[in-house]
Amino acid sequence: MTKRQKRPSDELSDEQLLEMYYYMVLSRKLDERMWILNRQGKASFHISGIGHEAIQVAQGFAMRKGHDWYFPHYRDIATCLILGVTPRHMMLALMGKEGDIFSRGRQMPEHFSYKPAKIVSVSSPVATAIPQAAGTALASKLQGKDEVTIVGFGEGATSEGDFHEGLNWAGIHKLPIVFVCQNNQYAISVHVSKQMAVENVADRAVAYGIRGVVVDGNDVLASYDVMKEAIDRARRGEGPTLVEAKTYRPVPHSTADDDRSYRSREEVEAWKKRDPILLFEKVLMERGLLDEAKKQEVLDRVMAEVDDAVDYALNQPYPPIESAAEGVFGDSPLVKWSKKGTING
Repeated sequence: MTKRQKRPSDELSDEQLLEMYYYMVLSRKLDERMWILNRQGKASFHISGIGHEAIQVAQGFAMRKGHDWYFPHYRDIATCLILGVTPRHMMLALMGKEGDIFSRGRQMPEHFSYKPAKIVSVSSPVATAIPQAAGTALASKLQGKDEVTIVGFGEGATSEGDFHEGLNWAGIHKLPIVFVCQNNQYAISVHVSKQMAVENVADRAVAYGIRGVVVDGNDVLASYDVMKEAIDRARRGEGPTLVEAKTYRPVPHSTADDDRSYRSREEVEAWKKRDPILLFEKVLMERGLLDEAKKQEVLDRVMAEVDDAVDYALNQPYPPIESAAEGVFGDSPLVKWSKKGTING
């Protein structure tokens, strides 16, 4: 019998495996509460990461926290939590409160950014972060730093020109970057079969002279193996990787979407059987690391954190109206005009 090759996940300790599970549950329960708050009229909008927790936790654990650059996908709640964003931060942003660390209530809720963790702000147009991330990776290379840039996006973003430009640039200059496509099958309401003629997003990597890998995005350990190898490879100067994590969102695209108009309930229910948390629970139980009592312990801890974050955010003030232009235009003639009533100051 052929001996199984050792994988990066084999090096994870029992404590790290349970920590991965904790972050998956924390992200899920925080996400579910965000939906509830929206339906209660306490939050105007939410775009969910439910179903994406495995690849998000995997990439967060594979990165060097505070060292590597991260351009998040707007669903990346779990990764941001791992890198240092707290549940309180998430709820402040959801409600647009003054203490929102992402934008002081000036952007949509899941527009993550956090300077201490080197998380670069999400932009509303999809795919725009891809060439920006390639530029950041080039800067790291020119400066001789061993930083790796990770940039996330959905499969819909691969239909944009920014995707081509970013990967082409990265391939030419052999940049220390990992492109992570969380392929959840639908770009809002458009199925992946109507977005591209190839079977996999990763098949496109060869056109740019870079490595392409497909992974089960609902399997946290398989995703960790792929992400760790891709990041280590980039850090060694061996160039970029395009990782395609095949996953699924069992909820609508956002709180403003009705997914019943473009997919069947049977399809959704079938994918729910491959819920990343349920799959990982099975693995942990087989290894003797998790039982019903431990599951409840983790859930109690998570729900206490979620409740605290909601209570905290609800009691915080909104930004004052007079601060609306701060941090938007900078020190420009327009700001001077708005303050003094004349373009010339």
